[in-house]
Amino acid sequence: MGKSRFLKYGFVAPVLVVLIALNVFPLCYNVVLGFSNAELSGGPWQFVGARNYARIFSQPQYVAAIRLTAVFVFCAVTAELLLGFALAMGLRGRFPARPVVLTILLVPMMLSPAVMGLYWHMILNGHYGVLNQVIALAHLPQPQWLTDPSLKLASILLIDIWMWTPFMMLIALAGLNAIPQYVYEAAAIDRARPWTVFRRITLPMCAPLLVLAVLLRTTDALKQFDLVMAITGANDSATQTLSALLYQTTFRTYKVGLGAAYACVVLVVVIALASVFVRYIDHIQQRQGKQA
Repeated sequence: MGKSRFLKYGFVAPVLVVLIALNVFPLCYNVVLGFSNAELSGGPWQFVGARNYARIFSQPQYVAAIRLTAVFVFCAVTAELLLGFALAMGLRGRFPARPVVLTILLVPMMLSPAVMGLYWHMILNGHYGVLNQVIALAHLPQPQWLTDPSLKLASILLIDIWMWTPFMMLIALAGLNAIPQYVYEAAAIDRARPWTVFRRITLPMCAPLLVLAVLLRTTDALKQFDLVMAITGANDSATQTLSALLYQTTFRTYKVGLGAAYACVVLVVVIALASVFVRYIDHIQQRQGKQA
């Protein structure tokens, strides 16, 4: 019995050490730095209480960043959910080229966001970009995607939707394939209309996985940084998300304490949203269990 217990702890201990070293300790240290005036240039630092957090919530720059991040998350996740679910519905049936189409659609999700940002930077360039060259062939005005303040956020949204719609499609396709075929056969016997089948069977039974996909994409989109850095940079007010503002504060102005406070705020927002989504998933599953 003692050897068995020692063996279990022996397997778990290395994982716990790595987890504490790479996650728990940096998180706790970041919380401590958030209450200090530490700077990246080094030197002694002191505890300043909640002064950093008071400074954050009084800055117009922070309000603008959180508003822009909210708009980005809402637009990106909504478009990806709708397009991904539509693609999943179209690819649900069996046809000869289905594996090839699925593979092609999944390619953008497999590539590095930073590399894709640089790739799209060349496509959207107003002078030699491929997109404007195609638009010029149609004798239409050529927008300056990367320099026009009103188009910068739209450009990043376009890239993000292109990259992460396949992720939504993949999870939605898994949810659709998990629905038992006999449910649809029973609906066909009852002569249910297609819209009724979709509203009463397909959508409710896919809901838990769809909400999970929205949760994963929302938490990831809240941390949007790669595309912003690759397309416009961290200091562009038209595309400065919370993560870009955190980078600008920490590595450009060297305010580590203030940057740590920003990171804590982002963490609290992500945890709060994740908790809401998880509770909603549990509510859906409980309701489906009662109906069953």
